[in-house]
Amino acid sequence: MNGNSTIDLARLSAMDVSHASHLLKGVRDATLSGRRPPVLPRPEISASWQRLLRDGLDPDRDVRRDVLSADEVARRRRSSPLAPVLPVLREALVSVAEAAQHIMVVSDADGRILWREGHPGVLRKGDRLGFQVGAHWGEDIVGTNGVGTPLVTGRPVQVFSAEHFVQTHHPWTCTGAPISDPRDGRVIGVVDVSGPLETMHPATLPWVRSVAQLAEARLRELHVGRLERLRAVAAPVLARIGGRAVAVDEHGWPAAVTGLPLPDRVALPKGLTEGPCWVPSLGTCKAAPLPGGWLLMVDDLPEPLAATRIVLDVRRPRRWSLAVRATAGGWTHDLSPRHAELLYLLAVHRDGRSAPDLAADLFGDRTRTVTVRAELSRVRRYLGALLAHRPYRFAEDADVEVLLPDDPADLLPHSTAPAVLAARDPEHH
Repeated sequence: MNGNSTIDLARLSAMDVSHASHLLKGVRDATLSGRRPPVLPRPEISASWQRLLRDGLDPDRDVRRDVLSADEVARRRRSSPLAPVLPVLREALVSVAEAAQHIMVVSDADGRILWREGHPGVLRKGDRLGFQVGAHWGEDIVGTNGVGTPLVTGRPVQVFSAEHFVQTHHPWTCTGAPISDPRDGRVIGVVDVSGPLETMHPATLPWVRSVAQLAEARLRELHVGRLERLRAVAAPVLARIGGRAVAVDEHGWPAAVTGLPLPDRVALPKGLTEGPCWVPSLGTCKAAPLPGGWLLMVDDLPEPLAATRIVLDVRRPRRWSLAVRATAGGWTHDLSPRHAELLYLLAVHRDGRSAPDLAADLFGDRTRTVTVRAELSRVRRYLGALLAHRPYRFAEDADVEVLLPDDPADLLPHSTAPAVLAARDPEHH
């Protein structure tokens, strides 16, 4: 390996542990001091280090926030959308992790550890690191790690020894994968397998990623079951209604309909309450609560949408939103990582982008237009006529504002899209 190469985790795992740890320590020390390292850190590790250097986190000091009380942990466990998939995670991870001298950790979307199981000796080592139930393991608190870093990037990551930003974590290896809610795409937590650095193996990363996908599949099954129960409740109500109406769950997924075609997912106004409301794909409606969802009764003469202001908020690392304000009402929609990228690109190119343009912006490949068109068709479900095409663009009469992070380097940190990378670091593009 030389200064022009990047560290390969499989080659690291084949080395003697002390040799690999020594190499990574040299890479970390050189990088953090501004010198050229003997080998380049892996891109996801380098990006995390740069975020933390900008934030001023001390790499030589172990900072720990207050651990949650037992009552607060219990409250978060009860309300966690990950609670129903704990059996899946335990069955797939705990016995193997314990045999391999690892522990399994499950955190919420804030980076707070809610569950922790596995090898007793490793649990005690985790206690000494502050890796315990109720602790805050967000990247901005404890540096690069298998819980906090996937929460920032939305992607699985393995962190070995001195790839951890904070020095006291160097005897540790951790591998974490985010788990997303299939109803709205939000990251709701992370599953992580951690242990002493000598137990590191590159196969842990695909293993943990696969288990996270199993958990997401189980969440989808549970969602289908909830929609079926809502359909049973809504069917007799819809049978008595004259006109157009749709029953949706709290996330806008339709369960039953009368008087109109079954819609795709409906973008519900944030903070929806009983009474009149404006829904992008339906127009003016009257909302009534149902057990597990809402009944939306569509007005026959909807008020036209006019005087539109659109605000795209990409200031925070994991919570992107689109807000629409108009004479007929307003709504706010939380965005998936891909939709945040697409709408950012359309907001900065008000004259529009063709599908090949957007494919190049997102993937560096102008031929990947099928993916672009499919995603934009999903965007149109909640933007409707506010998204024009040929080329794709926001409606010309809409007033569009983009709220950006203070530091351009913090723009959509999950994104690997060439256009976003260029916006983060314009001097090098």
